[in-house]
Amino acid sequence: MKDRPLQLFSDEYLAQTRELTPEQVVEFLENFRRVAWAGRKAKSKLISLKIQEDLLSAFKMKAHLEGRPYQTLIKDLMTDWLLRS
Repeated sequence: MKDRPLQLFSDEYLAQTRELTPEQVVEFLENFRRVAWAGRKAKSKLISLKIQEDLLSAFKMKAHLEGRPYQTLIKDLMTDWLLRS
């Protein structure tokens, strides 16, 4: 008899989570973060991306002209992508 992997959640719960939209997932995670980490600063992760120099220069320039840090715009792009349905 083979060992079954540990199942932490019911099949019904897992089926429900598969039906969530990206917006619902982000909303759940944001609400969870607020409750679980109330009063604590959210951790960030430093990542490394290899970007064509001309693309990065143009992106930085446009961000500068709009008065926004380009790193913030990258985070906004990631969030927008997650929220697209």
